[in-house]
Amino acid sequence: MALDESNVFTKKPETRPGRYQCPRCRRTCEYSIRWVRHSKRAKPPAGADREDQARFEKLRDYLLRLDDDVTCTECGKKFEIPSQHSLMFVDQIAGLPDADELEREIAAASDTPEPEPERKPELPARFTRKSTGWK
Repeated sequence: MALDESNVFTKKPETRPGRYQCPRCRRTCEYSIRWVRHSKRAKPPAGADREDQARFEKLRDYLLRLDDDVTCTECGKKFEIPSQHSLMFVDQIAGLPDADELEREIAAASDTPEPEPERKPELPARFTRKSTGWK
């Protein structure tokens, strides 16, 4: 008996944010992308033989992207989302570091001190004096 995907996975729609750059105006924005989460069921379907049970054990949860293109929020042009991101395994997504966390790890590994934040120049005395005699 061959495994049928509908007997092995449950499907649930979800929306996830994605950052993409418009090829026309070159601005990067965050878009709401529709996905379908395929979650593996707890046990193999009834009537599965040993080969099917072995295949079932190797299966993983995954996300399948529904949207192929988005409309730029700045220029209004519709552009295609890169196709290499149309299927993603859930266990790989959970292991990805946050962008800020990744930057901190890189800075810690390179042993370079963090740059001091830019200080605003002090205002001249004429702007900081109390105004006396003004009416």
